[in-house]
Order: sequence, then C-alpha cells, then structure tokens
Amino acid sequence: MIQSLRSLLFVGQMYAMMALMAVFFTPWAILDRRGAFAGVHTYCRWVRWTAAWMVGLRTEIRGKVPTEEVLIASKHQSFLDIIMIVSVVPRPKFIMKASLKWAPILGWYALRIGCVPVDRGKRAEAVRQMVEGVATGSQDPGQLIIYPQGTRVAPDARKPYKIGTAVLYAETGQTCIPAATNVGHFWPRTGIRRKPGLAVVEFLDPIGPGLDQEAFMTRLESDIETASDRLLQEARSA
Repeated sequence: MIQSLRSLLFVGQMYAMMALMAVFFTPWAILDRRGAFAGVHTYCRWVRWTAAWMVGLRTEIRGKVPTEEVLIASKHQSFLDIIMIVSVVPRPKFIMKASLKWAPILGWYALRIGCVPVDRGKRAEAVRQMVEGVATGSQDPGQLIIYPQGTRVAPDARKPYKIGTAVLYAETGQTCIPAATNVGHFWPRTGIRRKPGLAVVEFLDPIGPGLDQEAFMTRLESDIETASDRLLQEARSA
C-alpha cells in the first residue's frame, strides 16, 4: 500500500515536471536546438534522481556510452529504458509514430531534436528517409535509437525482431550498438506501481558495419536477449 502511494506521487510529479521543464526550456529550444537537448537531458536525469529517493528505484548505465554517430538497437520494456538512454547519449533521436508529433510537449520536443515521424504501416518510407538523410547530410548527426521488436516487450515475453533494423544498418553503413535492459521488472508497461531495486540499461559490444542481413539479425537478437535475460535474473535474485 505504501509503495503504491509513493509510486502515485512519483508519477504525478514526473508529469508535472515535464510540463514545467518544457516551459522553462522552450525559449532556448526555439532559438537553438541545443536548448531542446538540454531540456530532454535535464528531464530524464530528474526522473532517474526522483525515482531513486521517492520509490527506491535506482538506475545504472553499464558499458561504454555511445557518443558518435551510431545506431542504438535497444530492448524496450517500458518508458524507463527510454529515459535512461536519453539521459546519457548526447544527441538522441528516434523514428517515432506519426501520431506522437501531436502529443503535448513530447511531440514538439521530439521533432526539435530530430526524431522522424512515420505513419503506421509506412516504416519502409521511414527507412528511406533516414538513409537519404545520412547520405545527403540533411539529418543532424546523432544517435538513432531504434527498437528491433517494434514495441514494448514484457520481461520473459518473446516477440520477433523486425528486419527494419538490419536495413538501416546496411544502408547507412553505421556501427550498431545493442542495448539490453531489465527495467520492465521494476517499471511495467502499464500501471502505476514501481518496484524498488536496481534497473539497468547495458550498452553491449558494438556490431561493426559489413555483416549480411541474416548474420546481423542473428547476432543482434542473441546479444540483446542473452544480456537482458542475465540482467533480469540479476534483478530477481537481488
């Protein structure tokens, strides 16, 4: 009961601070894109800090944080893995659902930091846009965060890895950094209650360019799933 109440208070202040920080950083973000990145970094770090003392949910980043222009292919279990990755990479951006661009606060900031909105069912067009942007230099450099399974996946659940990640990897010629996590054990896809413990996002060994599609997908799935299972076991045995 107490943990549920603490979780409710945490979630409430988290969304209240999203609005307050958006207002605070918007003038700078309008004039300079660096203001938008400062806003999203500050907010994500605030969420991590308040989660630790309000609900006992500590967060840890493991592995080498990518700072160059790369693809980050991450396991996606809840909003928390997004928060954690964005809090540490310098210029994060996403391919996002087109409907999100109309979301208050989130939509405008997402567009400002370079996210690409895509209509559902038109991911091939998104891949083409991103590849063109890299080739022509029209896309600002940064770390493109993608979710190979295309959606949030609960711990222990298994969903197929989609081929779009391999297409981006091949067409851009960029290094891919897999990322594993156990955050779904503490912060579920739905609901308010947050569990205390240590949530981890781990950046794994990079996959350099040049692998064929099948070899890339096999390695990507194996690396992410093996590491995520290990992190989940660590969380459950703590």
